Amino acid sequence: MIVVMAPGTAQSDLDSIRVRIEDRGLRAQINTGAERTVIGVMGSIPPDFKDEMELMNGVDEVIIISKPYKLASKEFHPDDTIIKVGDAVIGGPKPVIMAGPCSVEDEEQMVSTAKAVKAAGATVLRGGAFKPRTSPYSFRGMGEDGLKLLQLAKQETGLPIITEVMATADVETVAKYADILQIGARNMQNYNLLDEVGLIGKPVMVKRGLAASYEEWLLAAEYVMAGGNEQVILCERGVRGFETFTRFTLDVAAVPVIKRLSHLPVVADPSHSTGKWYLVTPVALASVAAGAHGLLIEVHPNPDQAKCDGPQSLTFENFDILMEQVNAIASVRKQPVTTG
Repeated sequence: MIVVMAPGTAQSDLDSIRVRIEDRGLRAQINTGAERTVIGVMGSIPPDFKDEMELMNGVDEVIIISKPYKLASKEFHPDDTIIKVGDAVIGGPKPVIMAGPCSVEDEEQMVSTAKAVKAAGATVLRGGAFKPRTSPYSFRGMGEDGLKLLQLAKQETGLPIITEVMATADVETVAKYADILQIGARNMQNYNLLDEVGLIGKPVMVKRGLAASYEEWLLAAEYVMAGGNEQVILCERGVRGFETFTRFTLDVAAVPVIKRLSHLPVVADPSHSTGKWYLVTPVALASVAAGAHGLLIEVHPNPDQAKCDGPQSLTFENFDILMEQVNAIASVRKQPVTTG
């Protein structure tokens, strides 16, 4: 349920409503937007509570939200969420490019890649220190040593860091180095992990699971937001289908659908979805044309020698080409005109 306040409502009225909600054993979350203030009511709502709220001073309207996700919905937060990390503004009109190697390997690799992607226009550095791999015998990352190399690359370039956290025990350690914590596709429904990152004060990117519906994906974001962390980014990285030529199938329609259902920024990962470097740029362009707020791109100085996901990694030269075309597409896209 959400309580929509009348314009110019006094703070004392807001406080009275919050107290009344909490007295009923419910939780109140106040969202002050550009045009209106909305109070989200979380918990098991009594049948008569809607009528009770409508009689309180300052209340303009009370709406029962039928969707299971509340905080992530457009109804609760009609204004798009904007997340600022360093020089990156995620959720605005310009797509944010997060680029770097799939996994951190050594200092030279990280620093050279960070400098190259920044020069091309990327504003966030990606790199995995903890890697979830299908085979236990594959390279699974450098752990905290990898985080230290990411921090070194950040010091050299000023780029904020996004990196994956895989376990609740690692959240505090990863948050010490990273500016954005990534929840991977395989952990999208790891609810203990989602609860834990909901308690930190840093942005969290939630990747869509391999077979997750839009609702399940948004409910994963809801877990993070229910913990008090409203800085959530959604990432479409492809779902599993019957086609085997690509690793996964990137659902381009997910971008405009999520933008209609939710106020949270949505980005696309054409690297993991396609699994082939020569498909990354065209799928990235399709995602930007569809309205994606950003892209997650894998870049490596020597993809043939990469310890992880070399076939889908772009060289520095190919990343430059991608950036030129992304900027061209972004410069001409417009938001659709709404009616009614």
